[in-house]
Amino acid sequence: MTRPYNFSAGPAAIPAEVLEQAAAEMLDWHGSGMGVMEMSHRGKEFISIYEQAEADLRELLSVPSQFKILFMQGGGLAENAIVPLNLSRAGVVDFVVTGSWSQKSQKEARKYAAEVNVIASGEANGFTTLPDPAAWTPSRGASYLHICSNETINGVEFQELPDLRGLGCDAPLVIDFSSHVASRPVDWSRVGLAFGGAQKNLGPAGLTLVIVREDLLGHALPACPSAFDYKTVADNHSMYNTPPTWGIYVAGLTFQWLKRQREGGHSGIAAMEQRNIAKARLLYDAIDQSQFYVNKVAANCRSRMNVPFFLRDESRNDAFLAGAKERGLLQLKGHKSVGGMRASLYNAMPLAGVQALVDYMREFEQKNA
Repeated sequence: MTRPYNFSAGPAAIPAEVLEQAAAEMLDWHGSGMGVMEMSHRGKEFISIYEQAEADLRELLSVPSQFKILFMQGGGLAENAIVPLNLSRAGVVDFVVTGSWSQKSQKEARKYAAEVNVIASGEANGFTTLPDPAAWTPSRGASYLHICSNETINGVEFQELPDLRGLGCDAPLVIDFSSHVASRPVDWSRVGLAFGGAQKNLGPAGLTLVIVREDLLGHALPACPSAFDYKTVADNHSMYNTPPTWGIYVAGLTFQWLKRQREGGHSGIAAMEQRNIAKARLLYDAIDQSQFYVNKVAANCRSRMNVPFFLRDESRNDAFLAGAKERGLLQLKGHKSVGGMRASLYNAMPLAGVQALVDYMREFEQKNA
């Protein structure tokens, strides 16, 4: 069966090779007589799965030894509470608001931090640009500074993480990298903590990844539940609470798939970055060369992962979506808060899928212009 191209923003497409392997091992993992969903999380079989997944992820993302990798639950949305419960020390925290997700993050943090300061925002420009870090004014003594490094709904992405030291700020940088994790390298010298849900680039919904610098552990507020205390989770190797075992297993298969990728002399994450650049360029060029479609995001901060676009005549939206579905191009409807269309180009989306979308867009334009 030929699979359609799934442009969903998340839960999103998973590489076919990964799904096939998971299906083949569903009833019996490596002769154990058990499927992964049936295993004890403390048994030697699952511990081997977990240890391999952690090692592969550390290798793929070049995570330094002074960072702990935590496999948690709750999703990126819950981390909006878990981060301030662990890092705020009930003091001041700073936010740069660049779209819907960072808006949600700063609102949630107000429940736990004594003071939340929005030190920069792109709201005045409709979240189509990113505030220039050179103009940010971090709070003195802030516990951390939070950004969403890729906004799934608004389609803006930090092409380079800000260097807070250059701003005279010694607060750790917290990044929500849910929607572009494993799509590009991470400069860990600029990061204190990174978190993200797995359901966009890594695997199924239910698994949350947290990568946190060791010196930030052990400062949780008294109200923080033990299962969400990063130090407790780290000390127990993500096994304090029964972890999302199936999610870890599928993510581990995805990590192995990523390690096998090759592109232009590169491998792993570097190969994926080259591929993602090519996919995004193909779609943005098609939009920019058209009089029928428009993308409103400034060129220097367009997301490689999430491409929102609009038909200039929005009365044709339903017809566009119906035609796309007929051609096996799924989940292109934009988020309800912004409307229009959105194509998510995560790692599992091949270049052929983007080419198929571009071909359809041109055909639809020719018929309806």
